[in-house]
Amino acid sequence: MGCCSSKRANSKASRVSRWRSTGIVALRDSKLKTFPDEVFDLDRSVRTLDLTHNRIVDIPVDISKLINLQRLMLADNLIERLPINLGKLQSLKVASLDKNRITTLPDELGQLVKLERLSVSENLLTSLPETIGSLRNLVLLNVSNNKLKSLPESIGSCFSLEELQANDNSIEEIPAPICNLVHLKSLCLDNNDLKQIPPNILRECRSLQNISLHNNPISMDQFQQMEGFQEFEVRRKKKFDKQIDSNVMIGSKGLDEGVDL
Repeated sequence: MGCCSSKRANSKASRVSRWRSTGIVALRDSKLKTFPDEVFDLDRSVRTLDLTHNRIVDIPVDISKLINLQRLMLADNLIERLPINLGKLQSLKVASLDKNRITTLPDELGQLVKLERLSVSENLLTSLPETIGSLRNLVLLNVSNNKLKSLPESIGSCFSLEELQANDNSIEEIPAPICNLVHLKSLCLDNNDLKQIPPNILRECRSLQNISLHNNPISMDQFQQMEGFQEFEVRRKKKFDKQIDSNVMIGSKGLDEGVDL
């Protein structure tokens, strides 16, 4: 028994030493129900924390100790809520929280001013906090497969946003400030309840190359009559021509993918 205990202790010490030297804590598919306590002893050393595909229910408040954390990967767990002190992770750039049981996002999310990629698909969200508009460096937002009926007006303040995925919700309208997103390239809203979209979106979102509105009560005629449609078509075709020239494989939707109604 003493020998086995010694080996486990040495193995644990070796693992912690490796985490400290690399800054990467990777424990995917480890059947964990809680965060390992030794992770928090590393505090400033941790840059990537990957606990994907475990059985974790709660994120401990001690996570705020990881002040240099840049990548938080917690997809495919059983998490129901996020601690409010998550906002103290001021270095965080990527947060993957897909496939959990999260019902709300705290207002403190807006404090993550360096966040570039946020993915919370396949959860139980009914709304997004208005503070999301403080995420000025956000490039990707994925909120697909939730229970959203709307998007916050403040989404129009996420000035760096290039890709917004909100498929498979119950969204009935898109807030007009979304037209402020001049860097937006892809807008995916399949399987919602949209009857119309902001009339200026094709003209104002001058980087938009792909918009997907499959299975919404909006017609192609409505879309084609929108101001800026011709310019959008030019951008869309240019994008796919470039992909073909680069020998990029095109999916089953082919060239219609850029405007899927």
